[in-house]
Amino acid sequence: MARPRPWATCPEQALSAVCGVFTDIDDTLTCDGAVAPAALAALHALHAAGVPVVAITGRPLGWSLPFARAWPVAAIVAENGAVALIRHGDGVVTEYAQDEPTRSANAQRLRTVAQQVLTQVPGARLATDSAGRETDIAIDHSEFNALPAVAVAQAVALMQAAGMTATVSSIHINGWFGDHTKLSAAHWMVRRLFGRDLQSEIDQWLFVGDSTNDQLMFEAFPLSVGVANLMRFAPQLRHWPSYITTAERGEGFAQVVCSLLLALRSRLTQPQPQMHTHTQMQTQTQTQMQRVQQTQSDQQAQQTEQAQQTQQVQQVQQVRRTL
Repeated sequence: MARPRPWATCPEQALSAVCGVFTDIDDTLTCDGAVAPAALAALHALHAAGVPVVAITGRPLGWSLPFARAWPVAAIVAENGAVALIRHGDGVVTEYAQDEPTRSANAQRLRTVAQQVLTQVPGARLATDSAGRETDIAIDHSEFNALPAVAVAQAVALMQAAGMTATVSSIHINGWFGDHTKLSAAHWMVRRLFGRDLQSEIDQWLFVGDSTNDQLMFEAFPLSVGVANLMRFAPQLRHWPSYITTAERGEGFAQVVCSLLLALRSRLTQPQPQMHTHTQMQTQTQTQMQRVQQTQSDQQAQQTEQAQQTQQVQQVQQVRRTL
């Protein structure tokens, strides 16, 4: 079982052929539940370069919906491949891997298994985002609740005994009925969004992940990358990514995107009398990401100022009503 190579050793030729990016969300784009500024800037840079991004996560439909609307991604597939939130104009279209009768029939089974886990595994708690889930259950092991490894294994065993597929992410233990996975979601999205067969072009897609529940993707994609915090799961990994970054979480994702954009720029740029050096291109890519971050900061400041002005107007109106 080969360990991953340093991301810096990935051949530029392989990256220059990339047509799209799949990514996990938690602890790949985020840190402590919030998207890292560097990762968000990287998403905007990919969008500006015309590179589609599809995020595939164990997070629920309800949690994912605002991000599908706000982030510059083609789609977010939530609940480990069960439900897709696809950008359509200024809105989002929701589509399911299973039909409605199947989802309805599974609903009571999901509740039954969840109760078994909560009753039989000491310290087990439902994930705080459970209210937004439609097709799976999630037990919190590291987000707001600490479960020891033996309890995690016990919860997985109970789910599997009930006929569920069970996976462990960096924060949750997820269980669901059905054969959908993150990998099936990737095939679904390439077919649904672009009308193409992923398997015939899988070496032209890049995947970034961080945990044991990304192993199917690590195994399937020749251009698979783990952010550095993947190493905390080293004892549990059976399938490693091809490469690993030096930075963790969103900063690691940004490392991947910077190299990718440099390679794509090299492919698209026609030879000129004065060629840019690698360092100059890297600086330009980083500058582009910094500009995106500055724009986001300016927008946040403007929103804060508008909120303060609104509050002041409301206070004035309140005073007037009391006169």
